[in-house]
Amino acid sequence: MTINFDNLLNSNAWPFIEAKRIYDHIGGKTPAKGYVLFETGYGPSGLPHIGTFAEVSRTTMVREAFKQICDIPTKLICFSDDMDGLRKVPGNIPNREMVAQYLGKPLTGIPDPFGEKESFGHYMNAKLRSFLDRFGFDYIFYSATDCYKAGTFDHMMLKTIDKYDEIMRLMLPTFREERQKTYSPFMPVCPKTGAILQVPIEKVDRERQSVSYRDESGELVEVLVTGGNCKLQWKPDFGMRWAALDVDYEMYGKDHMPNAKLYSEICRILDGKVPIQFFYELFLDADGSKISKSKGNSISVDEWMHYAPLESISLFMYQSPSRAKRLYFDVIPKCVDEYLTFNKKYHEEEDIKQKLANPAFHIHQGNVPNIETYGISFSLLLNLASVCNPDDKNVLWGFISKYAPKATPENAPYLEHMTGFAVTYYNDFVKSTKEYHKPTSEQKLLLEQIIVMLSGLNGSESGEEIQNKIYAIGTEAEYENLRDFFKELYQILLGQTQGPRLGSFFKLYGIKETIKLIESKL
Repeated sequence: MTINFDNLLNSNAWPFIEAKRIYDHIGGKTPAKGYVLFETGYGPSGLPHIGTFAEVSRTTMVREAFKQICDIPTKLICFSDDMDGLRKVPGNIPNREMVAQYLGKPLTGIPDPFGEKESFGHYMNAKLRSFLDRFGFDYIFYSATDCYKAGTFDHMMLKTIDKYDEIMRLMLPTFREERQKTYSPFMPVCPKTGAILQVPIEKVDRERQSVSYRDESGELVEVLVTGGNCKLQWKPDFGMRWAALDVDYEMYGKDHMPNAKLYSEICRILDGKVPIQFFYELFLDADGSKISKSKGNSISVDEWMHYAPLESISLFMYQSPSRAKRLYFDVIPKCVDEYLTFNKKYHEEEDIKQKLANPAFHIHQGNVPNIETYGISFSLLLNLASVCNPDDKNVLWGFISKYAPKATPENAPYLEHMTGFAVTYYNDFVKSTKEYHKPTSEQKLLLEQIIVMLSGLNGSESGEEIQNKIYAIGTEAEYENLRDFFKELYQILLGQTQGPRLGSFFKLYGIKETIKLIESKL
């Protein structure tokens, strides 16, 4: 596929829109540091989750779109704020009593409750890197602890002293009166305990490169702001990081929106160039509430991939990132079938602009595989499972082989994966919710008409042709809304309120088998 610059600049796909914003931001020239820097952040007090995947996958989509626009080098940093003081003990870790003794300590200063790494922070960082590596993300890992202690941020810590009054004028109006009396952007590391302290700062000394505070005994304690002896509060830290690392692009969740202006202004105060920013909406559960790991109303990446291919979750992340979306198990089949539709359209489409707007282009970074499923969707497989109640995907393949004789697990590997996912999803989510309706006398007459229609087929009819014949029966029955007609058929035959196009399903299940299925309901 030949793509010219105009095609890319005129694409309305959101990753290209973001890429163009970055391109304009740098003036179309390679920054002095030699590359464009993308950044994502991670709070390592908990395991990486679906929100982590969302942020890194979406940022990667923008980065790959930027690579299509120009040949300016890029880098992606995944930054772990592992020097943050632990405020509460997570509920899903072992040895919680041991960890509780270290509240206030930086995550990298707390023993690993899992007993595997040198600290709690190191354990969580290892989990993050393993998580990102599993999906093939191209990134550079940065640790806040390493950056502070190695002096990477020293020049910014000194500049924070120089601009201390200006930063305080910015930050203080954002707090209540009581907090204003104790706030400082600097958080000293206690020389005795190693805890990250939120204490009033009595003296800021540029010449000595230090700040001073009073400890519990009233003694004035002086600590350097360099070498990891101090950390910045999280809001100034966010903007400082942009300035220190010269970040060009960062995404963040809507929960950061109230502080976005503060991050940007801190960056300006510290003489940094404010990066291009993009906020994404948060995920909701089935009831429309914000998902929360502590509430247990979310889906993990592992759970999603237990029921569907990776491409389906990538599509969910791609679609409408600025719109709040419900994230629950019922969305999984829809995402699988939407991905299959987009994949097919991508390979059928000749217009370059349409290809660039296709989610499959961004999910696969321009290298979109040509997937063959012989016209069989995930919803068709689920409904096939509904009538044959399989424990093994080979049962589904028995029907598939009759429907599409050329299809085999070897030459249709994606379809092979889908059959396994369909059996698992059906047994875990569909089977227990099935509720069959007993047909009324009027509905029995319609079912008998469908049997007569199916009995008169010669076997060469397509699923679409069978669908039209079913449609005609519903029309003749004078339903005000044909959706009600099909809903009734789904409830009688499949025990659910919705389903696939029945013509395609009947074709896949087999005409003789379908007639037997309908007769069993009469």
